[in-house]
Amino acid sequence: MDSIFTYIFLGISMAATFGPVKTVLLNTGLKNGFFHAWFFSLGALITDIMYMFIVYFGVGQFIDSLLLKTILWSFGCFVLLYTGIENLLSLNRIEMNSTTGKRTRLRQSILTGFFMSFLNPLTILFWLGIYGSILAKTAGVTTGYQIILLSIAILIGIILVDLIYSFLSSVARKLLTINLLKTVTFISSLLMIGFGLYFGKMAFQALF
Repeated sequence: MDSIFTYIFLGISMAATFGPVKTVLLNTGLKNGFFHAWFFSLGALITDIMYMFIVYFGVGQFIDSLLLKTILWSFGCFVLLYTGIENLLSLNRIEMNSTTGKRTRLRQSILTGFFMSFLNPLTILFWLGIYGSILAKTAGVTTGYQIILLSIAILIGIILVDLIYSFLSSVARKLLTINLLKTVTFISSLLMIGFGLYFGKMAFQALF
């Protein structure tokens, strides 16, 4: 049981790190409320599960090629720059309460979460590095059933953090005025652009 809680804590530690995906999650909750942030996190969770399978079945080495690394950095740069700039351009359209087209936006939230996480090189590096190391460490010691339990424990930790982030962003949204919400969105958009430029730099260094 101690090992299970250890891996839950590992998931919490990983998910609590404030990076580009969490920036967008918080921004989504501030703009549209809890369910949009939660659906965004579910989309990101689908990516996590996909990468777990990729690493588990031993094809992670293909992602480590220089060409694919460059493509991933470049896509990460494009997605973050596009999202950050799009948020800046739509600052004047932010409203505290908006229900028009709710179903469509919820679907968009989960898709955005999926692609943001899927194209985020930091997500790939985590699953290849940390999760790959876990599998290497437990190889020959644990059964397939135990590895599944440990993997689920990591996902539970990630889900707990995402729930907290989604809840806090929705609560903060109710306490914010329009101007303060715009300010927070402006800052988070700049962070996204900053992450995008960083990924672009990594792509450039990989190429040259």
